[in-house]
Amino acid sequence: MNNWKNTILKVADTIKDAINILDQEALRIVMVVDDSDILVGTVTDGDIRRGLIRYLSLDEPIIEIMFKTPTVALEKDSKESVLLKMKELDLLQIPIVNSDRKVVGLETLQHLIERERFDNPVFLMAGGFGKRLQPLTDNIPKPLLKVGTKPILENILNQFIAAGFHNFYISTHYKAEMVKNHFGNGGDWGVSITYLHEEDPLGTAGGLGLLPKNLIDLPILIMNGDLLTKIDFKELLSFHLNEGGDATMCAREYDFQVPYGVIKTNGQHVSSIVEKPVHKFFVNAGVYVLNPLMLDAIDGVSYLDMPDLLQKKIDSSGQINVFPVHEYWLDIGQIEQFEQAQIDIAKF
Repeated sequence: MNNWKNTILKVADTIKDAINILDQEALRIVMVVDDSDILVGTVTDGDIRRGLIRYLSLDEPIIEIMFKTPTVALEKDSKESVLLKMKELDLLQIPIVNSDRKVVGLETLQHLIERERFDNPVFLMAGGFGKRLQPLTDNIPKPLLKVGTKPILENILNQFIAAGFHNFYISTHYKAEMVKNHFGNGGDWGVSITYLHEEDPLGTAGGLGLLPKNLIDLPILIMNGDLLTKIDFKELLSFHLNEGGDATMCAREYDFQVPYGVIKTNGQHVSSIVEKPVHKFFVNAGVYVLNPLMLDAIDGVSYLDMPDLLQKKIDSSGQINVFPVHEYWLDIGQIEQFEQAQIDIAKF
């Protein structure tokens, strides 16, 4: 993970400060922000050298040499579109900003081209009946329903592969043979796929008990097979490793507005009235990272859902981390979400 935050300077910082960052960091760029962290310019080695040619002092403010109209990418942009932009404009780096133009990252051409490789197992759940999507799922399992030009599960698989994962396990139950026939052993994607068949549905955690006992001793990434999301799986794994603990669960913020004025009382007296208050919650996003020892509590026979597994660990003083998901996320559980997914996939 690049240390892009170390490349940020304020407009009042000096040319000497920029030189120090370029010497110390390997990203070959300085991003200049104002007091609101809004990007106002960039500085590269060439900018500094052009300033020196003009006999500028190293104590001059960086604003004297910075490039004030840098090309940027938005945080919602796909890595493919960012890479294409960088190649077209012959850029080695590109700042990532949000809709307010605040800096949220930095992408480099080297980082985009050189794919990291992770041996961590990835467990994808694809055994559900998809009853809420009937009649679409009468003759095909939900993970094979197409979103855009590819099945839901294939979109998920491709995202993990793009992030550098290659060791996959897919749990099956409903119309399992159709899933196996589509993906095979993973050779068409250059990865390994092993199937874990649930004779009876085992819940969102019970199927983990079917994983081989000699599984590599690395954290396991788990995901429901009916999600459309832009979660950065590398960042998720890095977060889990940095935070420590037994497991990490992704959570999506959910807002609920009470449609009435809410009255608070003190006995028979009104103490306050809040008109249509909004309550914010974190809800389960269906993506997890578990340490291998968590599997010891799963027998592969009993029905077990992931929230129950995590709650048991919490009750026994375990540490469960939460990874807030600000990226796009959609649970394709009903016809309405399936139709929305057809619209949204075009923006990926």
